[in-house]
Amino acid sequence: MAKARAATVRRIRRQAGDAVFLRVAGPDGPRNRARIHTTPGPRWFAPDRPVRRVHGDASMFVGGLAALLLQSLHPLAMAAVAAHSGYRGDPWGRLNRTSTFLAVTTFGTSADAEAAVALVREVHARVRGRTADGVPYRADDPELLTWVHIAEADCFLRAHQRYGRRPLDSAGCDGYLADTARVARTLGVDRPPESVPELALRMARYRSDLRPTAASRDTARFLLSDPPLPGAARMPYALLAAAAVELLPPWARSVVAEDAPAAARMPPVVARAGGHAVTRAIRWALPPAPPAAPPPLPG
Repeated sequence: MAKARAATVRRIRRQAGDAVFLRVAGPDGPRNRARIHTTPGPRWFAPDRPVRRVHGDASMFVGGLAALLLQSLHPLAMAAVAAHSGYRGDPWGRLNRTSTFLAVTTFGTSADAEAAVALVREVHARVRGRTADGVPYRADDPELLTWVHIAEADCFLRAHQRYGRRPLDSAGCDGYLADTARVARTLGVDRPPESVPELALRMARYRSDLRPTAASRDTARFLLSDPPLPGAARMPYALLAAAAVELLPPWARSVVAEDAPAAARMPPVVARAGGHAVTRAIRWALPPAPPAAPPPLPG
């Protein structure tokens, strides 16, 4: 009886983990994961670097959704996403590409990381347009790149400190930002912050540029009210969404909440409890990464 129960639990865990991983990493996920972690060669980040701890934790599910909501409040960044990213027509494809880029630059070989950055820069160079108000934008604008980076870094770090298995100390938080700054510079970000005080200062400087638009409201409704998910995943996703909204800075939370369903506007204590529950469940379900390749021999 006990063995049968254990086998059932293992099967449920494997099925749940496969379903989550397939959504995030796409059909090529298993092959990409093996290549990223097991290909021999030097890496940008050593195994003990904070960026590996943060980006390898289930708290990224909350941080990633919060980052999308926060990034959308920059009108130029949102206009570029709405016109060029295809997030509505292929939301899972966009998630697959983003998660793969993060995995490659965090855990992959230096050569693969450089190739991933080069591809993103090539795509950015082609993204040009104007907002509905006629304001021109380009995806490789250092100001826009900086906003996207700092919003992402801020949300990832705060999510990890709240929901991560092993939160960082103050030196580790600064180390995480220094690690992500290395990637950001290769993408064209101007002077990315390398400490928590620097990050707070840069975030404050963008505050006057941030506001809701028709496109950002549409994005919030899409991400929070009508995600392309099967019925069984709706309740866990509602907990994830509520945790992501609650993670936002107070001013952004109030703006985003206007377009959020009631389930994503839970009291903070309830949203945090749900966030802990869903991240623990994801952490339980997802299989560990394959063993890393040994470092190359000298000479």
